[in-house]
Amino acid sequence: MLLAIDIGNTQTVIGLFINGDKLAQSWRMVTPRHETSDEIASNIFSFLKNSDFKPQDVKEIVVSCVVPRILLEIRRMCDKYFKIEPFIINTDIKTDLKIEYDYPKEIGADRIANSVAVKELYGFPAIIIDFGTATTFDVLSPSGAYLGGVIAPGIEISSEALFNYAAKLSKVDLSWPESVIGKNTYDGIRSGILYGFLGQAEYIIEKIIDEMQKKDEEFNPKVIATGGLAILMNGRSRYMNIHDPDLTLKGLKLLIDKNKRAV
Repeated sequence: MLLAIDIGNTQTVIGLFINGDKLAQSWRMVTPRHETSDEIASNIFSFLKNSDFKPQDVKEIVVSCVVPRILLEIRRMCDKYFKIEPFIINTDIKTDLKIEYDYPKEIGADRIANSVAVKELYGFPAIIIDFGTATTFDVLSPSGAYLGGVIAPGIEISSEALFNYAAKLSKVDLSWPESVIGKNTYDGIRSGILYGFLGQAEYIIEKIIDEMQKKDEEFNPKVIATGGLAILMNGRSRYMNIHDPDLTLKGLKLLIDKNKRAV
């Protein structure tokens, strides 16, 4: 069994692959901030045991991490509790992805995994939108090269800033209101947040397509949405035609397989 761990700034997603490429189960938890390797292991063991899997059956671990301070504890956890050296995703590994980016080492491991997964599973050209702590847009060219993208503040952190700095506004749940015109403050806030971020995504997609079509009139990308908050946009967009909540985990599986074959 392969344990895939995607450590984001806000959430950590853990997936278990069995029988080859099959994602048997996935779990989400708040990204550890000050937890030790022992505490992280306790959470992962609980996930596995509560889903009737045995921790000792894990034979491989692959990790993507955008929070450097957590990586040392993850390595310690893998060594102490699984007796496994984890495979860490970075730009030095084999990806089969041509990267046309000024500073490739600046690309987050999760964005690499997403791009590899989309290239392998959905094809190209493509635009990948990851709704997480930040909302990221990544672009694959008609030849499958990674061109770069856009990084915008995420839905939750932007909402938190609104509530923290506007004294009379209280937190709302992130569910769609019945109308874009809010008849009360609660619905007005929900409308502003959700329609606002949908509009932002749509506009950025349009600008990417417009810019790319000036170079290639046939540029007609698939648009894949992923990330913890992508479900909010599912079915709402003119462009986001694929929703894959497990995209990053699938990319991690593909990356470790590519590098095993390369040895």
